[in-house]
Amino acid sequence: MTVRRAGEKGGKDPVNPQTVSPGREETAAGLKACLEKLQGERFAERLWQKDGSLWRADPREQEALGRALGWLDVVGKMEQNLADLVGFAQEVRGFGFSHVVHMGMGGSSLAPIVFQHMFQPGPEGLPLIVLDTTDPATVAGLEQRVALATTLFIVASKSGTTAEPLAFDDYFYDRVKALKGERAGENFVAITDSATPLAESARQRGFRRTFLNPSDIGGRYSALSYFGLLPAALMGLDVGRILAGAAAMARACGPSVPASENPGMVLGAAMGEMARTGRDKVTFLLPVELATLGMWLEQLIAESTGKEGKGILPVAGETCGSPSAYGNDRLFVSLQLKGHGDPGLEEGVRILKAADQPLIAIELHEESAIGQEFFRWEVATAVAGAVLGIDPFDQPNVQESKDATNRFLRGVAERGSLKEPAPGMVHGPLSFFTANGADRPEHLLSDFFSQANPGDYISLQAYLTEEAPSGGLLQAIRLRLRDGLRLATTIGYGPRFLHSTGQLHKGGPPTGLFIQLTCRDAIDVSIPGRPYTFGIFKKAQALGDLEALQKHRRRVMRIDLGDDARKGLTLLRQLVERAVPMGPKGA
Repeated sequence: MTVRRAGEKGGKDPVNPQTVSPGREETAAGLKACLEKLQGERFAERLWQKDGSLWRADPREQEALGRALGWLDVVGKMEQNLADLVGFAQEVRGFGFSHVVHMGMGGSSLAPIVFQHMFQPGPEGLPLIVLDTTDPATVAGLEQRVALATTLFIVASKSGTTAEPLAFDDYFYDRVKALKGERAGENFVAITDSATPLAESARQRGFRRTFLNPSDIGGRYSALSYFGLLPAALMGLDVGRILAGAAAMARACGPSVPASENPGMVLGAAMGEMARTGRDKVTFLLPVELATLGMWLEQLIAESTGKEGKGILPVAGETCGSPSAYGNDRLFVSLQLKGHGDPGLEEGVRILKAADQPLIAIELHEESAIGQEFFRWEVATAVAGAVLGIDPFDQPNVQESKDATNRFLRGVAERGSLKEPAPGMVHGPLSFFTANGADRPEHLLSDFFSQANPGDYISLQAYLTEEAPSGGLLQAIRLRLRDGLRLATTIGYGPRFLHSTGQLHKGGPPTGLFIQLTCRDAIDVSIPGRPYTFGIFKKAQALGDLEALQKHRRRVMRIDLGDDARKGLTLLRQLVERAVPMGPKGA
């Protein structure tokens, strides 16, 4: 099944080709039946009419759903505002700014991360840095990387109340004010909905500009709104071309396009139907050029579908393995950028397809065609939600971790310190916060992994500084677990994943085994006007999420790596290798 061009008659705009290879005959038959059902329900037509009954029967819920579908027509709105975006970018360059720092979390920051890593700044663009972590070493390091007086800071939060970007705002506004006094606001821009606390704060502090986003767009569906396109414009990217590609995909997914020819509906039906039959791990096989697209897809899919005990687990960054490394719970998605071949990845994809693993292949015909993928996957996720029978636009469990975090932080304000439990076992620099009677750390790990069943997954939750050496060690651990246990694995950096896969962890099926990794920060940074530091903030977020996972009776283990994260990870890798022996097929 291949979709190559816009589906409406006479359409000439090319869209990134998509090929679906369902694998086994029964899988193909299930997908065909699902598409026929969607066609019979006039799904595409009703989607564009913003009909909430596609997902919910209750009239009040339907009304709320109708207010969450502004992403369907945001491309046209942003095309109307394109001249203003380009003009603002020219104003910023003319003022003499040297860098742009985008400060947000989850849906407010992931599309900018894609642009930051996929593109070089244009000839008249500015380098973009995205800050989406409370890790104090990262915050302090950013301050050393840029000249604060000539840096434009974007504070991005749909609700205007998201704790992390408001803390970033307070910190860097204080730093810039020390340099520029009352003129500090000219270095700041806000992106938020109308009438939010952030909008009011921006007015009081004299921000250079506040961009008010349409209120009927949720954060994870906001890539083609100001949240994604303002940073892209400041980088000097061809935003008009990105929007034109998205418009072409919107036409290809239009209300009159048959379900079997509609790329978004075909993709969504494949994800939803295969998840219903046990293939609920959508595994992305991406070249390095598109690696950060996987992060954006993680949030879109996990936070949209992971609720009511259901969900689709997106697996990004897991190196392509042999067929023997996988169970029968995978749907593979290969995304390639034309002209940027990866022979090793292409060979891995070929082998998986030959093994009758279901595979969806998409090729971007150019970098700016990323706008098409944002729109395609938004439609697909909405469709998958309907197939699974859930509301893909809410996030009912995200607040739990936030509430627990706030409770820990209130304790800091009252007692002056963060209250933590004592570890159950200490081995060198490692502290294991569990007690099951094991006499050695590898036995403790082995006992933990013995709880796994076929179709489960393992999530490594790293509240660590995101850096290459630690990342390489985490990858080595995850691949040992995948190949030794034949389970899907994910890695999430905290607190980023709390605004992404965190919803699925708590609201999705109880199939996850979670290993929370913390460390003692070598440096810490105070937050102006608050009784706690960024390091304490990050630790409180970890403890809050741990509490929420335990509340939902998830299988979870916390391990503190000590004063040196690399040293701790190196030892943990050795222990995992002892605890998880390789079978003959994985050796």
